[in-house]
Amino acid sequence: MEKQKVVLVTGKKCTVSGEWEVEGTISTVVYISKGETMPAYCGKSVKWILIRKG
Repeated sequence: MEKQKVVLVTGKKCTVSGEWEVEGTISTVVYISKGETMPAYCGKSVKWILIRKG
């Protein structure tokens, strides 16, 4: 079974604690806890992709 990608955008509540990466050519990885608000990156709204549950 293929693992479904978890994607959230800036401003949404985090649904899964873990390491999240910004979608795009320039990316960063941050740890975000469940219930926190997904942050902006470089002052812009971005899509965050869960890369490792934690």
